[in-house]
Amino acid sequence: MKKMKNKPGDIQSTIMVAFSVISTLIMICMGMMVYWRFSGITQQNIVDNNRKMMDQTVDSIENYLVNMRQISDAAYYDVIKENDIREQNESIHKGLNLLYEANKENLRSIAIYNGYGSLMAAEPVVAQKEEPDVTRQGWFMQAKTRMENIHFSTPHVQNLFDDGTCRYYWVISSSRVVELTNGTDTQLGVLLVDMDYSGISRMMERINTSGKGQYFYLCDGEGNIIYHPHQARIDNGMNTESSVKAASSKEKIYDEYLGKNHRKVMVGAISYTGWRLVCVMPYEIFTNKMADVKQFVLLILLLMAMMLVFVNRIISVRISRPIMKLDHSVREYQEGKEEKIAIGGSTEIRHLGQSIQESYRQNSELMKKVIWEQNERRKSEFDVLQSQINPHFLYNTLDSITWMIESGKNEEAAFMITQLAKLFRISLSKGHTVIRIRDELQHAQSYVNIQKVRYKNKFEVVFDIRPDILDDCIVKLVLQPILENAINYGVREMDDCGKILIRGWKEQENIFMQVSDNGMGIPEEEIDLLLKDTNRVHKKGSGVGLVNVNNRLRLLFGEPYGLQIESELDEGTTVTVIIPEIVYSEENCRKFEEHHMPEDS
Repeated sequence: MKKMKNKPGDIQSTIMVAFSVISTLIMICMGMMVYWRFSGITQQNIVDNNRKMMDQTVDSIENYLVNMRQISDAAYYDVIKENDIREQNESIHKGLNLLYEANKENLRSIAIYNGYGSLMAAEPVVAQKEEPDVTRQGWFMQAKTRMENIHFSTPHVQNLFDDGTCRYYWVISSSRVVELTNGTDTQLGVLLVDMDYSGISRMMERINTSGKGQYFYLCDGEGNIIYHPHQARIDNGMNTESSVKAASSKEKIYDEYLGKNHRKVMVGAISYTGWRLVCVMPYEIFTNKMADVKQFVLLILLLMAMMLVFVNRIISVRISRPIMKLDHSVREYQEGKEEKIAIGGSTEIRHLGQSIQESYRQNSELMKKVIWEQNERRKSEFDVLQSQINPHFLYNTLDSITWMIESGKNEEAAFMITQLAKLFRISLSKGHTVIRIRDELQHAQSYVNIQKVRYKNKFEVVFDIRPDILDDCIVKLVLQPILENAINYGVREMDDCGKILIRGWKEQENIFMQVSDNGMGIPEEEIDLLLKDTNRVHKKGSGVGLVNVNNRLRLLFGEPYGLQIESELDEGTTVTVIIPEIVYSEENCRKFEEHHMPEDS
């Protein structure tokens, strides 16, 4: 049977790989959870910081616009309502001048128009440009359309007055409908307060300095942009902005795609105006912020992996070592090197080792019992076969001696008795089954001598034996039954021309003993029956000689050995004995007596 290759590391490697795979999956899951957790926290921190910044900016813009509203209220309630536009024009100019001087850092102009767009008063005192169509300007139309509110415009260039410097100022206009007193009559007019746009611009610039891709912009309730850090690129069509969506959104924070850019948008409302302060956060700022987190998580995973490799090694060795020892001891036992099974490790492995050891012990006892029973059976069969030969020898020989004595052939009878004594000495062989080929040939010679005397030398017997096989082993009483059949069925009926040739030689690792006669031969259909059929009735001799010999040889040496018969009618018969070459010794003889093949030949 082909031996399996011993791979003592298979169990340990399998356990370690299994633990490593499970540990790796756990670490990957933990790393992803930690990353997602940190990612969420980082994103929330960025959003919270921007919300705080937006809240502060919204407060600043609201304060700025409240200041504009307070100026407008003061101009209306303290100046316009307290004075007649026709008779107290000087008082109105003085009141407007005081307001302008108090707020001139952020204030560009204050003007009062009647309902037809005619300038009634203004500060500072400047010349109005020729034919400005005030009624078509947005701040005027918004004030006339919704008279109950103060309206704030988008940034625009102030184009009403000419101060002689040829400079243009960006302003944000607040406009409202006012009631003008003209004598005993009242009429509706429009109060215009132009605030310097640079104040809001500076506020917006302060919060657009992060340089991380995020930015803030300001738009009105209809999505018209009031301030944008990329205004020039938008005006040139290089950039676009979703200000209309931001102005109309009911959500304070939402995700959107502008083109291929994924970004988060946060919207804050400016009180009194309908304006929106919008914070745009591209998702790149979140991923860039997570670069450090990624490095931290990877470092933690690397340290955990190193620790897990060490721990997995210890665990796999602790689990696999007793199994490997058990496997090694089982292999050693199978190869006959060690009979003790290693028992150790956990309770389950110790129980398995004890079970294997008990199983081997029971199998060993069972095999010994089977071998003993088989040997006893074979010995019994061998004894029965040999007992079939000895009475036949004795009967034939004594019958011949009796006949000689009755015939007065005392010398021949004495010779026969002497040969019979030699025959029985070798037959008994002190109870041994295996003898030297030399002794078996002596036994055959004694048998032939007896038969030649009995049949008055009617046939010739020639021995041709190679000397190098004389001290090899053979089962006793092999040649005698063959010679008996050769005489009785071959040459006995021939007139002085019968011949029997006994040859012996060695070929490779086998020994061949051959008995040939030139007798009548055997029919082909009966040759196989001579070695198989024990129930046939024979007319001459014992009739069981060849079957007996063949069975004895195969019982001791195995199937490849035994007798071979070749015969041809009127030509003769050849019986060949095939046995292994085994040098005769006390040890080999003892092994054969126990019905075991020797290990060395």
